[in-house]
Formats: sequence, structure tokens, C-alpha cells
Amino acid sequence: MPPSIPKKIVIASRESALALWQAEFIKRWLIELYPQSEISILGMTTRGDQILNISLSKIGGKGLFIKELEQSMAEGRADIAVHSMKDLPMNMPPGFALAAIAEREDPRDAFVSNHHKSLDALPAGSVVGTSSLRRESQLRARFPYLQVQPLRGNVQTRLRKLDEGQYAAIILAAAGLKRLGLADRITTVLSPELSLPAVGQGALGIECLSERTDLIELMKPLHHIKTGQCVESERAMSRELGGSCQVPLGGFAEIIERKLVLRGFVASPDGSRMLSAELSGNPASGETMGIRLAKDLKAQGADEILDALK
Repeated sequence: MPPSIPKKIVIASRESALALWQAEFIKRWLIELYPQSEISILGMTTRGDQILNISLSKIGGKGLFIKELEQSMAEGRADIAVHSMKDLPMNMPPGFALAAIAEREDPRDAFVSNHHKSLDALPAGSVVGTSSLRRESQLRARFPYLQVQPLRGNVQTRLRKLDEGQYAAIILAAAGLKRLGLADRITTVLSPELSLPAVGQGALGIECLSERTDLIELMKPLHHIKTGQCVESERAMSRELGGSCQVPLGGFAEIIERKLVLRGFVASPDGSRMLSAELSGNPASGETMGIRLAKDLKAQGADEILDALK
């Protein structure tokens, strides 16, 4: 029997413009699926949004963006939460479930600059802003003559800091810029070979209480199978490596000619050491592939890098 459709479904969301866009996107989809239900959004400011003068890796990681949203579900004030998959910790906390992963937007990083066409075109000593150890390690490895400086805040704040001349260029997720109608700010999109994306980048996840089997069933139409296979593969790799935003690692899977191709890397923060690996196989075995790729990286010495970071 199909689950009964609740009279109301409340979506918990951060209050940044991008997070609200994502919540509105899911809201519109749910309205089409379940017009008999009243769908609303509960906007919240999280601790991760409040602390902007310290890098995420030093204050507890991206989990700071979801704790308040999970609390609202635990207290019954919200039914589901919409997250950027790259913000979700690799292990779901007890009592919560990932109900669906929506189809992925562009997963790549974007180079944004007002005066330079590419990373290669930046003069020595140019300041590049990023909030990510993953991006920072890759930049330092490939462009050691550039200065990499922290960059926090929502998308608009980061663009404003670029426009004020605080940075020669900044690196952002292409998906966020496209979703906010800011694709024209992208100077160039960086290939995965140049900047391997973050685990889950570009994909949206829908979280709910694990006991809400009715909601889990109702969210099934929003789940995109291929995106789910890719993201779960990436997350399995990161989970096996103990990945978080305190660890400079990237993981990116895509399905090419019916095969899942997974790439991953672990690096030292200064980019002096970078280990990478790649696997391809059956998309249905993505999670197993993620674990295998992590073990390949460990065999190359990833544990030494990770232990040093602890």
C-alpha cells in the first residue's frame, strides 16, 4: 500500500540564497507530485553560517551547516531537510536517513576572475581565494607560485570580495553559480583533471528521520539512480578514508558508456604530496568500488598523510 500523504511537509533549509534556491527547487517538485499536501520551507541560520572569520576545517567542518536542521526534524518542526551533498558528513547520524539524491548539476569547480582568463594566466604572487582544503592542495601542487588565501561567506559575499579587489581570482562550485543565475560570472570551468571535485559536489540530498518510512517512500520519485550510484561511490571512498573538510581529498564518479569511472586523491595541505587513483566497473557496485579505491590510496601511503593531519 502507498503511504498516506501528510497534509503538510515542512522543508528545513539554511537561509543562504543558494540553500533557499535548493529548497524551493525541491518544494516545487513536491508540489507537482503531491498537490494535496501543503509544502513550506523553514529557513534557519546555522552555526556554520554564523562563523565566517575562521576556516571550516578549524571549527568543526561542514557538519556545522546541518546540525540545526537535524534538530528541527528531531523536534518535529520540520519533516525533511535539503542539503548540498558535499556538506553532508560521510556517516549519517543515528536516527537520520538519506531519503533521496536528486539529479546532479555541473559537478566541476569554476574559476572566477575579473581580469584573468585562467589559472595559467595569473601572474606569480596573485591571491586566489577558496574555502576548501581540497581546492587549496590542488592549487598549491599545480601553481606553487600563487598565494592561496581563505574565502568564507555565501556566494554573493565571495563575489563581492573578488569585485573589491581582495582577490585576483576565486574558485567556487559551478553548480551554485548556475543555480543562482550567475553563470555569466564563470570565467572558465575547471576540468576534473585540473581540479577534482568534492565528494557529492553538484548533487542535492534529502534527509529525514529514519523512522519516517512514509517520507522515505514519498521521496523515491526524486531520487536519480545514476547520480545516486556516483555519489554513493564517492562517499564510500571518503568514508573509508575518514574524509571531512579537515582532509584534503577529492572524489568524483561519472558513468561513461555504462561503466562507473571513479577518481580520487588525497594530498597534504601544502600540495607537496598528492596521491591519486582511478577505478572503473559496474555502476551497481559503486560503493564497493569506493572502498577499493580508498584502499588503493592507502597502499600508496594515504594513511601517512591522514595521520599527520590528526
